Amino acid sequence: MRNRQRGTNLGLFLLASQVFQLGIDNIPPVTLATLGLNVYLFLFPLKPLLETCLSVREAYWYRDWSRLLLSPFHHVDDMHLYFNMASLLWKGIRLEKKLGGPWFAYLLSVFSLLTGFVYLLLETGLTHMTEDSSYSLQCAVGFSGVLFGLKVVNNHYHPGGATNIMGLPIANRYACWVELVLIHIMNPGTSFVGHLSGILVGLLYTTGPLKKLMEVCAGFVTSNGHYGRQTYYNSSGYSGYGMPYPPNTNYGQQNYGAPYRQQFNTNSAHTPTAPPQHPYSAGMSEEQQYEAALKASLNDRGGHTQARSSHGPHIPSNPPPEEIRWRRIQRFDR
Repeated sequence: MRNRQRGTNLGLFLLASQVFQLGIDNIPPVTLATLGLNVYLFLFPLKPLLETCLSVREAYWYRDWSRLLLSPFHHVDDMHLYFNMASLLWKGIRLEKKLGGPWFAYLLSVFSLLTGFVYLLLETGLTHMTEDSSYSLQCAVGFSGVLFGLKVVNNHYHPGGATNIMGLPIANRYACWVELVLIHIMNPGTSFVGHLSGILVGLLYTTGPLKKLMEVCAGFVTSNGHYGRQTYYNSSGYSGYGMPYPPNTNYGQQNYGAPYRQQFNTNSAHTPTAPPQHPYSAGMSEEQQYEAALKASLNDRGGHTQARSSHGPHIPSNPPPEEIRWRRIQRFDR
């Protein structure tokens, strides 16, 4: 771990150029805010790098747990920042559109913390297995561990395809492992264990219990893992993306057909009510809906007539189609 290198800040110019080429309006808000936070902390760091990097000695032995929060968002130099943020732009745009802003922000928060915890566990394990305390002294900093986790999640939600690595097409499912080895070979100063920690966290999310645990902690459960169209309800109304109202007013656990299932807060005074649903409109074609509506209208007229005069003509509750058409003509001729 070395102090930050001050140079021409070429990485900042490259990053700014890439952002403007994409267009700020085309970058989802959580991705843009995360990028802005990393750039801000590079320009105005909260602490020197040696006081923000993460190691077993500093975090566990000396109980400086704030490093779990600080280490992902600080970078060694401008090129370190540029490569990580360029990768964040590509992954963030795809994942935030897929998962929705609130869930993607939640995912970034969990991955940032959990990658650090896994890093500490792996370094502690290596220290005990090899009886080499140098593993506990290695200090890591940067967002790349989180990015490796996001790469696993991105490949999970966008399966198939291949990535070109040094001119060789590598299937996306194996690309993160190939990149893990190649980056360490080409640049031995990178944290192999830090990158591996990110991959393991991503696998915990895609194939392990992490996603379910996050859903439970967030207070809702979904049936297929697509959060981009979900609505998040709380005491001040709703926020998020997608369908703003449940299909009926029976609050509790609701089912939006196949893909959606929500948990609503029944104690909220601001829980939105469902728009009125007509009883004969669900599951019918337009012609069936029209005939059902006409029947209902005729039945209503019949009820009112009988209320006014018990000796008036009797209108059957289910008239034949010919009578419906005849009454329709009579109504328009009046």
